[in-house]
Amino acid sequence: MSALPKETEPLLAAHHIRKCFGGLVALDDVSITVGRGEAVGLIGPNGAGKTTLFNCIYGVTTFDEGSIFFEGKRIDDVAIHIRARYGMARTFQRMELFPDMTVADHFLVAIRARDPKGNLFKSLYKDLLNKNYVTNAEVDEIQELLDILELHPLACKPVESLTLGQGRLVELGRALASKPKLLMADEPSSGLDASETLQMARVINKVRLSKSTAVLLVEHDIEMVKEVVSTTYVLDSGKLLAKGPLDDVLADREVRRSFLGLEQ
Repeated sequence: MSALPKETEPLLAAHHIRKCFGGLVALDDVSITVGRGEAVGLIGPNGAGKTTLFNCIYGVTTFDEGSIFFEGKRIDDVAIHIRARYGMARTFQRMELFPDMTVADHFLVAIRARDPKGNLFKSLYKDLLNKNYVTNAEVDEIQELLDILELHPLACKPVESLTLGQGRLVELGRALASKPKLLMADEPSSGLDASETLQMARVINKVRLSKSTAVLLVEHDIEMVKEVVSTTYVLDSGKLLAKGPLDDVLADREVRRSFLGLEQ
């Protein structure tokens, strides 16, 4: 497995990615990098290839050409669960939570999922076994997640009783429970109102600053992108249009053409 020089490696580097679905070119020679602790945005109109690139990076989708490195290791053929062990975690645009489980239990199961000793099995069957397996260390981790996410009052509430915004924070917390080096957030503001979007942005910023967690954010809400990222990549029809600070890329003629709604 080839590697990039240690002294020059970013945390994540995707080089010249190309992906076709039949005759449709979804990604055409796309390259992006994310530095350690950096927040990077990926924006573009519907069908631009954002989610396809996300899926290629995370290992959900195989790509036709190119290479992906994480901490200098080439991971083109590495399975998703191994990428997670390397330090990659992802949220999804469509939430995948367990409605009857509490917020705290979601975090407990996620904490134990990274344990190779099999405590996840105990988590799933703790009620059947009628035993309390929660350790002090696990309680401390759950409390820390509740603090970061501002969800303490809801710790014992089932997810089905939460608002959409609160549910998205639970999904974010579940991803953070794996202690990722890179958090990949796919449209975390989808369906949220303005105040919920700002809370989500505040939490992501808090995570990045307090944990030095890098963030790769796919997002349609430009205000949230402004709040979170330092570098923005713009995709359109599978091609990279621009890269740089958000204000600079939004001033680019080609970017404005692809985002007609943003034209002043």
